[in-house]
Amino acid sequence: MRRVLAVAVAAGLVLAGAACDGGTATPESPPTDQTAEPAPGDHRLTLTHDGKERTYLLHAPPTYDRAKPSPLVVALHYYPGKGSSMREMIGLDAIADRENVLVAYPDGLSGGFNALTCCGTADDVGYLTALTEQLVKNWGADPDRVYLTGISNGGDMSFRAAVEAAGVFAAIGVVSGGYIGPSAEQDDYVPKQPVSVITFIGGQDRYFDAFRSGVQTWQRRLGCKPAPAATTGAPGVTRTDARCTDGSDVTVYTLPEMGHSWPGATAGQLADADAGVKATDLIWEFFSAHPRRS
Repeated sequence: MRRVLAVAVAAGLVLAGAACDGGTATPESPPTDQTAEPAPGDHRLTLTHDGKERTYLLHAPPTYDRAKPSPLVVALHYYPGKGSSMREMIGLDAIADRENVLVAYPDGLSGGFNALTCCGTADDVGYLTALTEQLVKNWGADPDRVYLTGISNGGDMSFRAAVEAAGVFAAIGVVSGGYIGPSAEQDDYVPKQPVSVITFIGGQDRYFDAFRSGVQTWQRRLGCKPAPAATTGAPGVTRTDARCTDGSDVTVYTLPEMGHSWPGATAGQLADADAGVKATDLIWEFFSAHPRRS
């Protein structure tokens, strides 16, 4: 069963793109280790930020070498959820093993992140910044190749971090999430440094209009010039690319038959294996082509 969270804001009632964790089986998490030495494998780590102990899963590929800087992808779950649920659903570890990428799966407090319309009051922008700094310092993540991806509440959080932690993330990959809410209504709420965006919007998602309008607003504010929409080979699915005045790129996939889901995922409650494209593969392809721009 899915449900959504209604959040009251000054302008009225804004619905957060949220879904319940329906109890999907998740991989067994390794025990928490606060002093793990950098090494290949799966690690459950902690980071104290703003007086709170935060936990996250870290996957280091078999070829991981602390002396050789690795790209880092931080993947954010839906609400309510946890990092292990995100890990199971998106299948990013396989790409990480092939491409020598570190992947972090943070746990939101009380199952969520303090994004643009939901959930909680934690300083999650500060937390994601501190987590990235820790992985750059201690695990050799390449600061020019740090990326953020998320779905639903985690997708909204990706947009928030792109704006408020500009310079930390080179690009974001947003699935069934949006540039929405009171902060996004402010004309100056844009990154001060280039952040490229790839996003996937389902035509059957109840938030379709808000997500589409949000990305159009993002492009307008950053002076992006979209090319004509192109077909992708999947029935009805289109892709639109835009180059922005700050040198960043925006790619939008529109999937008319998809709801509030992760396209191409085969496990997890928000999986849509028949969406026509595989978001995980396309997000990594986009990330790998977009190191940080100064």
